[in-house]
Amino acid sequence: MLLLISSSHSAAQGTAGSSTPALLFLEGQVVGIDGLGIANVAVSIEGQSTGTYTDEAGTFELSVVATFDTLELTFSRIGYGRHSEILVGNDTSGFPTVYVVLESGGELLDEVVVSGTLQPVTRSQSPVSVEVYGAEYFRANPSPSVFESLQTVNGVRPQFNCNVCNTGDIHINGLEGPYTMVLIDGMPIVSGLSTVYGLTGIPQSMIDRIEVVKGPASTLYGSEAVGGLINVITKRADDADRFSVDVMGTSYAELNTDVGFTLPLGKNGTMMTGLNYFTYQSPRDRNGDNFTDVTLQDRVSVFNKWNFHRRRGKELSFAARYVYEDRQGGELEFDRRFRGGDRFYGESIYTNRWELFGTYDLPLPANVRFTYSLNGHYQNSTYGTTIYQADQLVGFGQLTYRPLPTGRHDVLAGLAYRYTAYDDNTVATKAEQANAPSVVSLPGAFVQDQIKLSPRSQLLLGIRGDRDSRHGGILTPRVNYKWSSRDEESVLRLSLGNGYRVANVFTEDHAALTGARQTVFAEALLPETSWNVNANFIRKVYDWKPGILSLDASVWLTHFTNRILPDYQTDPNKIIYANLDGYAISRGGSLNADLLLTSGVTARMGVTLQDVYSVEDEGRQSQFLTEKVSGVWTVNVPLGRHWQVTTPGTCTDLWNFPSSGRWIPGPRSHRGSVFRMYK
Repeated sequence: MLLLISSSHSAAQGTAGSSTPALLFLEGQVVGIDGLGIANVAVSIEGQSTGTYTDEAGTFELSVVATFDTLELTFSRIGYGRHSEILVGNDTSGFPTVYVVLESGGELLDEVVVSGTLQPVTRSQSPVSVEVYGAEYFRANPSPSVFESLQTVNGVRPQFNCNVCNTGDIHINGLEGPYTMVLIDGMPIVSGLSTVYGLTGIPQSMIDRIEVVKGPASTLYGSEAVGGLINVITKRADDADRFSVDVMGTSYAELNTDVGFTLPLGKNGTMMTGLNYFTYQSPRDRNGDNFTDVTLQDRVSVFNKWNFHRRRGKELSFAARYVYEDRQGGELEFDRRFRGGDRFYGESIYTNRWELFGTYDLPLPANVRFTYSLNGHYQNSTYGTTIYQADQLVGFGQLTYRPLPTGRHDVLAGLAYRYTAYDDNTVATKAEQANAPSVVSLPGAFVQDQIKLSPRSQLLLGIRGDRDSRHGGILTPRVNYKWSSRDEESVLRLSLGNGYRVANVFTEDHAALTGARQTVFAEALLPETSWNVNANFIRKVYDWKPGILSLDASVWLTHFTNRILPDYQTDPNKIIYANLDGYAISRGGSLNADLLLTSGVTARMGVTLQDVYSVEDEGRQSQFLTEKVSGVWTVNVPLGRHWQVTTPGTCTDLWNFPSSGRWIPGPRSHRGSVFRMYK
């Protein structure tokens, strides 16, 4: 869809209605629904050879010879619907300045939204609610990594669990980081040791988009996808920039450098390479506690992706990535010489990580696709005098089959296998004083059917069965329903699903490794299971006089059994882990509002209300350090043809629930403005 908004700006160099041809200057801007400029949009005039393309800011200028009082202006770009608009001039002001808003067309959307159903489907037609954040969104909110950029997504909160060493994870709708699955190009290469590493080290110029699914996705993705998933989708090598450099610094002397380039590989292939280097080596102590305020870091990442053209559009791509990171924090006197000692307290983490993943469409008439990933992660850490060394290898393969849709049914079936080998120097991998590395085999199979009930409604039924080598068989069904109005300006989605997760305490809970407490397992830990119900309603208002308004509201409820929670209160010298003898609840609601004014000002605002707690022995305990209310906002104000000011922000109220039962407010956080120039 395209909306054309005209202003009364004068652009004539002659009289539009005179008998001799007049030279007119026509100018305007083309932006997306998020208010950011769309580059390389072809702008042409029917019946004339004159034409141009929009620049990076989406602006254009045309010198045209007008022989009539009207012009038919056409806008076209791959991924957007072709649109023509009639401009009417007059004798005094010529043709007005045009401001055009383009919404992505079906051609592109059919290829981009895959996280909800594991198959390409238009976002508007997907029965699963999927939030999509494109490259333009992250360019308008610059940060050293995607991990930090996600803090402007409503309901998603990156959290640093350790102020000393910057260990972090990502919360979705109030659930802890281990309940969030992070994917790269649909591959679960991010293991328990490395949630954050999937979102750092990839140059943002190489990221096509990020898809966020809130709520259980275990039916398609298995364990870990209980709270939701974040799928980082990189560009095809053919679509990446020939060469790009992005350098960012902060007032704390943090420096992030991204370099990307592409090279042809013969006639049928292209290679995309990305290099990332992040460093911060200026210890500061503004609060006077003799500890570093920000963890010192050195991170190097190399990312390569290869794409090859095959007959009949069959996919063949594979990628490789290597990440090395050195983080340390603690007392100001601490450095590597005192690593693992007790002279000065400090925490130091060395990480070496490699990843391989790819996609291969089998040369068959049917749609049969094989995807795979393999990653190795080695971590050498010291927390004071505690030394933690861990080594993890994860292999994953998945074969999917999608027959051609018949009648009302669109079926997808698949087989998957995941292998995880984990070893460390803690009690987690010891048996009677002997080393006993953990090896988990997890084969699975799934099937789903997307049923078209009517032109405006559809039903998605799916079920997955896994067999964990430790816990036996696990079933995870789901049901999704979607209804849309006749004009598709209103969409309602309902979902009911089951999720499960097998916990690994030492890779997920930083407290198990730090401090003087002894880690104790009260029992053999069983997999956590959950049931979730979610309702999502979207309303788009295009005929609103001030501009365009889009509202996106959701409510959810998740019920957990066998949840694993650390007990810090029974014994002050121990951390006791056991399955909850009761249940846990996560419930809440969120509202997103996107506003695009005719002046070009855009705003995106969101608020989330949530309540996360557990019930055991008739007592209720709220989850520690989980916010009750959070809000995000982004305002873009154009200041001219090549300038705009972007103000992203987050506001979080953390409410701690002490044993006395009295509510007390916790810390609040906010961010400021970011200025950006297009040229």
